[in-house]
Amino acid sequence: MLERLKLEVLEQNLELPENRLVVGSGGNVSGRDRETGLVVIKPSGVKFSRLSKESLVVVDLDGNVIEGVMKPSVDTGIHLYIYKQRDDVSGITHTHSPYATSFAARGENIPAVLTPITHMLGRDIPCSRYATAGEVDTGRAVIEAAAGGKAALVKAHGVFTMGSSATEATNIAIYLEEAAKTTHLALLRGPVEELPKEEVERCYQWFCENYGQSGRKKVDV
Repeated sequence: MLERLKLEVLEQNLELPENRLVVGSGGNVSGRDRETGLVVIKPSGVKFSRLSKESLVVVDLDGNVIEGVMKPSVDTGIHLYIYKQRDDVSGITHTHSPYATSFAARGENIPAVLTPITHMLGRDIPCSRYATAGEVDTGRAVIEAAAGGKAALVKAHGVFTMGSSATEATNIAIYLEEAAKTTHLALLRGPVEELPKEEVERCYQWFCENYGQSGRKKVDV
């Protein structure tokens, strides 16, 4: 199970530069093994192009290195804090993707104006308070702002997304950046109306019930 998780975490880390969500070595993806509670995460300061399964680091929830010869990401403490607070989360993605982070720079939520992102999140993307330097405070800011949801911006920092797997967390980060870019472009042309709360909730429920291949559904024509 842990070997499969390493492969997934490696693949999802490589998705970040592929989708222009990161530059250099900034940003990271982690995944939690539900059986052991161990967490696989990107090593600190290593460019994505140089990542391999062997370079990933395995830590326990107290931050002790269990496997790996490299130092884990400097954001490891943030990831571990979130995992401890959110039993439903088994994957976390952190980026400084430019359009979403531009909202974080202003301390603004990304408004719920587009159905693709409301399908995935069921709300706007909230922005936290400014978190002082320190792992626990940033993790606490994410938990506070997300309020049980799957994504939050951290003011003057970047994006954190959470999912039932590393793959889901990264998918949310990709779509979140697309929504941020489109929303930014729309706002350049004038005010943009948010979707009504009840419509956001309906969109989210519809997506949860219908998206993917878990079942077949008759299509109305």
